[in-house]
Amino acid sequence: MPLNIIVLAKQVIDPEMPQSAFRVDRDARTVVTPPNIPPVVNGFDENAVEAALQIKDGQEASITVISMGKAFSLDVMKKPLSMGADELVLLQDDAFDNIVDSFSTAAVLAQAIRKQGDFDLIICGRQASDWDNAQVPLALAESLGVSCVTLGKKVTVDGGKVTVERIIPEGYEVIEAPLPALVTVSNELGQPRYPTLRGIMAATRKKPTIMSAQDLNIESLVASPQLELLDLFIPVSEKECEIVDGDTEEDAGRNLALKLREAKLI
Repeated sequence: MPLNIIVLAKQVIDPEMPQSAFRVDRDARTVVTPPNIPPVVNGFDENAVEAALQIKDGQEASITVISMGKAFSLDVMKKPLSMGADELVLLQDDAFDNIVDSFSTAAVLAQAIRKQGDFDLIICGRQASDWDNAQVPLALAESLGVSCVTLGKKVTVDGGKVTVERIIPEGYEVIEAPLPALVTVSNELGQPRYPTLRGIMAATRKKPTIMSAQDLNIESLVASPQLELLDLFIPVSEKECEIVDGDTEEDAGRNLALKLREAKLI
């Protein structure tokens, strides 16, 4: 039987966009999507797709990519398909835009994964570049009742277990867990492969499966989130500059050293 691998991928605002293009709507408590800058697949999630493809390179496996959001750009979300994934499932509903807490997000994803049937391995990016919470994979593993190994830089599957080289401050440690399991990966896994022309052509012919909140039977969950976002704003950053001078360059340097010592910076 081929391995059934699920990869979670999120569409996000391009984190490399100019700071001047970043806008927040405080009344709606949301980040305004720049009209002239297309979204991207979260970078760590591309690492997750790469981890799944590396497993598929060595053995028979099927890769299903699942994403949750409100308004998807198919050109963006089909990138995992062009890289080599087999199926794409989009959880798309206006109601999902109101979910801001990780636990509700994980509950929606868990329900979608259960509807997919049995799975062997779920691979996620370590965090998303928009909120940087790194909470959804942990809550998802708890909801599904499977083991969770975080911060993987290498993932292999053999003999009914997953082996993960897990990043730690001093290097890495090797963790084993029985399948089914959930693993999060980081960019230390390596550069995700580029889509091939054949992969791009194949992806254009594939139609994603689109599921709404009603399809997942989770309207009550969406209507009663566990977390309420009270305010969203860009912090005000103030800078002050003081010119330290002297009669000579030596005096200026001495005065600067005294200022830094008074500020306990040296």
